[in-house]
Amino acid sequence: MMSFKGKRELVDTVRPRYYKARRPEKKRILDELVANTGYNRKYAIHLLNHPSQACRRRKRRGKRRYTLPVKAALITVWRAANCICSKRLVPCMEEFVTALERHDEIQLSPETRDLLLAMSRATADRLLHSERPHYKRRGLGTTKPGTLLKQAIPIRTFADWDDLRPGFVEADLVAHCNDSTGGEYLHTLVLTDVATAWTECVALPNRGQKAVSAAIHLTRQRFPFPMLGLDSDNGSEFINANLLRYCQQEHITFTRSRPYKKNDQAYVEQKNWTVVRQTVGYDRYEGPEALAQMEALYKVLRLYVNFFQPVMKLASKQRVGSKVRKKYDLAKTPFRRVLDVPEASHQSKVRLLHQYPSLNPAGLLRQINALQEQLWRLANS
Repeated sequence: MMSFKGKRELVDTVRPRYYKARRPEKKRILDELVANTGYNRKYAIHLLNHPSQACRRRKRRGKRRYTLPVKAALITVWRAANCICSKRLVPCMEEFVTALERHDEIQLSPETRDLLLAMSRATADRLLHSERPHYKRRGLGTTKPGTLLKQAIPIRTFADWDDLRPGFVEADLVAHCNDSTGGEYLHTLVLTDVATAWTECVALPNRGQKAVSAAIHLTRQRFPFPMLGLDSDNGSEFINANLLRYCQQEHITFTRSRPYKKNDQAYVEQKNWTVVRQTVGYDRYEGPEALAQMEALYKVLRLYVNFFQPVMKLASKQRVGSKVRKKYDLAKTPFRRVLDVPEASHQSKVRLLHQYPSLNPAGLLRQINALQEQLWRLANS
């Protein structure tokens, strides 16, 4: 009887001839191997076609292209971009690198800079794999239905956003109540333009109708284009006579989403997480001191989000069987998208272009982190 080691040595010896042989010769080699080893015919074919790990030739590694300086530079840019995904980071890599070099946040050699700008999304993901944080939390929903005026305010669904003009805005409230909705606590009003993704956040002392209406009036002045439409959920803070009257006087189209259909407000719901929750968190905040600190945080955050946070817009969606294939456009910051639309006034574009060179993404992020620390000290457990 041939030993196990002897059988495997015979297989390794026969394998090169088996690879080169034609079909009749392969049959003869296989017959001899089965006769000498006693293997099942299918098992023998498997051994001949799948060499053991020891027999496989290791691929020769070439010279590493993306060296440690390139990886370190990528991590610096990625952190300055608030750790966004590579699909958003890579298309805007040159813009980030230029802004950081302008403010002396990073110094790159010509070779490192060229490699960084030529990097693919897959390579960026591979190099950043060990750096990505992993955590996830969920908050409480505090929307209470408004029972009045629903018939006077038409419904708009996610599929109805086919108007590419800037100025149609989705609005929502984020509650800062931790695990209890009892008592009075702060809220954040989030307004997101559908066409450009320009986002504004306002801290509110409560969710009262007057506070929400006043915040919407204030925020209109911050947008670089006139507000043409306002779409909200069915909460009583939005569905009320006060806000309806204001929109009618200002010639703003006022619509609402379907009850319990969050996807109808997909644009602002996304910003509730990426802008508010990732910055402020889920703690409970009360009182004027926390309100003033949150307002100071949002003044800096709006600059960072709108000038240095690229977004991707859905370009097309096609259903193939049970799957939906989505295609997105190239990632751009809301600032760049505003410059591309003709509806924004020339004065607004000039003002943004004059403001942009003075903004340092790494410096803004440091300010945000400092204001975060001050705000978190005011949280109520």
